[in-house]
Parts: sequence; structure tokens; C-alpha cells
Amino acid sequence: MVWTWRYERADGTEPTTSVGQEEFAGQGDAETWIGETWKQLAEDGVDTAVLLEDDRVIYSMSLHEE
Repeated sequence: MVWTWRYERADGTEPTTSVGQEEFAGQGDAETWIGETWKQLAEDGVDTAVLLEDDRVIYSMSLHEE
């Protein structure tokens, strides 16, 4: 199983980011990584990060501070 993040803008399009695409061996590794990089992703125009296990959506989360 491979864990990845998919990035989306509010309009559903996929932004280009300076961070790039990473693959993770487990959910915990993926979540730690997003916790360390979410601010840069938000600056790059990412509104939502979607966690995927292979092609299955696990959850999505907003990158906007509330």
C-alpha cells in the first residue's frame, strides 16, 4: 500500500506546488509530513489536501487556518 496526498484548489483544480509529490509507507508518516508542510502548500494555493491509500480516499482536510 502506498499513501499519498492529492492537492486541490477550491474550484477543484490541481495546483502546482513547490513541495512536490511524496509517497509514504503508512498513514502516520503521511500525516506527520502534511503537518510539517501544510503552510507551504497553502502558500502555493492549495485549499484542500486529500489523503489517499493507493487510489482510495481516506479523508480530506482544509489547509486554511480557522
